[in-house]
Amino acid sequence: MTENQKSEKNTEVIVYLDRPRFVRFGHKALKKLGILTGKKMSNLDENDFDMEDIEKIMFCGLLADAQQNGEDLKLENMEEILDSAGSFGDIVEAMNKGLEMAFQKTEKQKN
Repeated sequence: MTENQKSEKNTEVIVYLDRPRFVRFGHKALKKLGILTGKKMSNLDENDFDMEDIEKIMFCGLLADAQQNGEDLKLENMEEILDSAGSFGDIVEAMNKGLEMAFQKTEKQKN
């Protein structure tokens, strides 16, 4: 895969929390998210998220970053980590962009 192809398929979003972290919802993260929330991915409705849902969603989205940085991320630590964001809007924006990128249509699907 060329650098151009990598950037076109970039599915990571940076969010500034206790440190800059990337939010990525790959297969493993989405599978874990379904288990934690008890919801199917097709039933995720951002208008129906409560604060615990946001913690679970961001936890799943940050797992790859934590693993890449040798960190043992725990769901019970998400409250403190999310509190270090510049604003709640930053969290929601990163979450929405990350989920949007995970479900974006490929060129083949668009046609």
